[in-house]
Amino acid sequence: MMMGQFLAILFCFSLHSIIAVSDSGHEWTKIGLHEASGDRNITTNMKQQNPNFSNRKILPRGECTPKDLSISQSTYSTTGIPQYVVEILNTCTSSSGCAPSNIHLHCGWFASARLVNPNAFKRLSYDDCLVNGGKAMKANQLIRFTYSNTFKYPLSLKSAKFC
Repeated sequence: MMMGQFLAILFCFSLHSIIAVSDSGHEWTKIGLHEASGDRNITTNMKQQNPNFSNRKILPRGECTPKDLSISQSTYSTTGIPQYVVEILNTCTSSSGCAPSNIHLHCGWFASARLVNPNAFKRLSYDDCLVNGGKAMKANQLIRFTYSNTFKYPLSLKSAKFC
């Protein structure tokens, strides 16, 4: 019980610490952010005086591209036959871009000791697996499935249709 009280007190004190962060020499003018002043909040705008971020340009989002499809795998269990969780995410949020469809992945001789919903992921032939039954993935849609095998299959984008 003493350790729990100690950690609670330590946590409360850590909330009151202040961390100073340098902005690499860029000056800002106050014109709007939330700034606490006593019991009232004041909204002010911030305008950058030195906009020289050549490496941090925001690119306009026009069309969805293969880079908008994120494929990740993680190990789910360590007992028995290993299980792997696969997540395929469409990160494209463009309203004018076309949703990716007919998504195929490189998957080798993909097989699973556990049933995988064929509407989510299906091996068609060697090194050719179909995602979402070929249907379009909506913006921010996540397709997730778990498979079991003695080793993890490397999965990567093979092709997709973007309109």
